[in-house]
Amino acid sequence: MVKNYFKANKGAIVVYIIVFGGIALMMLAGLLGYIIIQLRAIEQKSAWNESLNIAEAGIDYYRWCLNNGVEAGCTGSFDYTDRSGATIGRYSIEVANSNMCGQTISRTITSVGRTEKFPAIKRTIRVVYARESVAKYSYVLNSNVWIGGDHEIYGPYLSNGGIRMDGRNQSTVSSAAQLAGLPEFMCYDGNPDNDDNVCDSDCPTANGCRKVSGGRCICPAVFATTANPTTSLFKMNLPSFEFNSITSDLSKIKTAADAGGGIYLPKSKTIPGYSGIFPDKTGRGYHLVFKSDGTVEVYIVTSLGINPGDFSIVDQSPYTTPIYTIPSACAAIYVEDNVWPEGAVKGKVTLAAANLIEDDNIDPDIYLNKNIVYSNDSEDGLALIAEGNVLIGKNSENDLDLHAIIVAQKGKFGRNHYSGNFKNILRIYGSVISEGRVGTQWVYTETGQIASGYLQRYTYFDPNQLYNAPPFVAHTDPDFKIVNWREIN
Repeated sequence: MVKNYFKANKGAIVVYIIVFGGIALMMLAGLLGYIIIQLRAIEQKSAWNESLNIAEAGIDYYRWCLNNGVEAGCTGSFDYTDRSGATIGRYSIEVANSNMCGQTISRTITSVGRTEKFPAIKRTIRVVYARESVAKYSYVLNSNVWIGGDHEIYGPYLSNGGIRMDGRNQSTVSSAAQLAGLPEFMCYDGNPDNDDNVCDSDCPTANGCRKVSGGRCICPAVFATTANPTTSLFKMNLPSFEFNSITSDLSKIKTAADAGGGIYLPKSKTIPGYSGIFPDKTGRGYHLVFKSDGTVEVYIVTSLGINPGDFSIVDQSPYTTPIYTIPSACAAIYVEDNVWPEGAVKGKVTLAAANLIEDDNIDPDIYLNKNIVYSNDSEDGLALIAEGNVLIGKNSENDLDLHAIIVAQKGKFGRNHYSGNFKNILRIYGSVISEGRVGTQWVYTETGQIASGYLQRYTYFDPNQLYNAPPFVAHTDPDFKIVNWREIN
C-alpha cells in the first residue's frame, strides 16, 4: 500500500519541488539583486565622498600654483591619479579674481571633483584665498614705547623696541628687543632729552628693571609698572620684525593714482594758474572731506594756525576739481603734499601723502583733527599712508574717532605736547604702523600726572581689514591662505 501511495503522489511531489524551488530561486534572485543594488549604492556613496577629496585636491593644486607664482595653465580640467599613477578621477578649476588698481585683493577658486567610474556624481568646492595684511595688528612699531595706564588695546601689539605696558591688553604684547643677546632694552640711557626713553632716572627696579652705570636703566623687553595688563600675554625673545617689509610701495600708489584710474593731486604750490587766481596765498597742502556717497571734496589749504605745530586749518579754497567720485576700480588717492582728511568713507580707499618728485628731503605728513569713520563698518576701509608723520593736531576733536589703517613710514604717529591742552577720548578702530615712537598723551615722569593729550584711549583691532584691506596695504605673509571655504550645489 505504501509503495502504491508514493507512486500515486510522485507527480505531486515533483510539482511541489518545482513550485518551492522556483520561489526559492526568485527569493535568491531578489536577494542577489538587493545585494547588487546595495553594493552599487555603496560604490556611489564612496564615489560621492571621493569626489569631495578630488575637489579638495584641485583646491590644493591651485594654492600651490598661487604661492609659487605659476598660475598660468593651472585652470581647466586635470587627471587625479592614485599612487600607481592610474587615473581614478578628474577635477576642474575656475578662478575669479577681485582686483583693484591692478592689485589682486583676493581670489575665488571653484573646484569640481568627480571619479572615473561615476562621472555624473560630482562635488563642488568654492574657496576664497587672500593674504594677511598688517591689519592683523593693532600696533606695529620700530621703537621703544610706553603704553599709559589709561590705554586699552584690543588686538596684537608688536614692537622691535622695548615696551612698557601699563595699560590693558586683550591680546599679545610682543617685543623683539635684544640687548647683549638678552630680551632687554635700555629704558633710560641717562639723557632726559632722548625721545626713546620710556623710563626716567627713577628706574622702576621693583618691576624687573635694574640700574647700571651712568644713571642708565635696563628693563625686560616687555614689562609693566601697574596691575592693569594681562602679563601672561607678554611675549619676548622674538626675532626682529622686518619693518621695511610692511611699508607700502609709494611709487606704485602714485602710478595707480596718476595713470591707473585713481586720483592724483600735485604739490599745491605748483598748480598751474594757482598763483594767478590766489596771488596772496600759498598752498600748504590739501583738505579732503570724504562723503558717504562715495565722493570726496578737495580743498587747498592756504593758511594755518600761527602757533608752531598747530596744524589747524584757518583758510582754504576749493581745488580746481572740487568734488571727485572715488573710482571703484582704483580707489587710490595720491597727494604730493600734506593732507588733512576727515569724513565718512565709502568703499575700500587708500590715501597716500608722499613726495617723490623733489630731492628736498621733505616727507609730507597727514594731519588728523576731525573724525574719520566708515559708512558701513563691515564693508568699508581706509588706509592712511604718510611718507612722514601722521599727527593729531592741537585743536582736534574732544572725542576723536579714527577708523583707518594708519601708517607713518618714516616718521611717527602721535600728538605733540601742547601744555595744558587736554582732550577726552581717542578711539582708533583699525591699526597703527609707525616707524617712530607713538604717543597721544604726555605725562610728567616725576609725578605721573598727565600733562596734555587724550585722557582715555582705546584701540580696536578691525577684523574686516585683515584679508580684505584697501589697495596697496602691505602684507605680513607672502602666501595666500584660505579665508572662506564652502561646498556649493
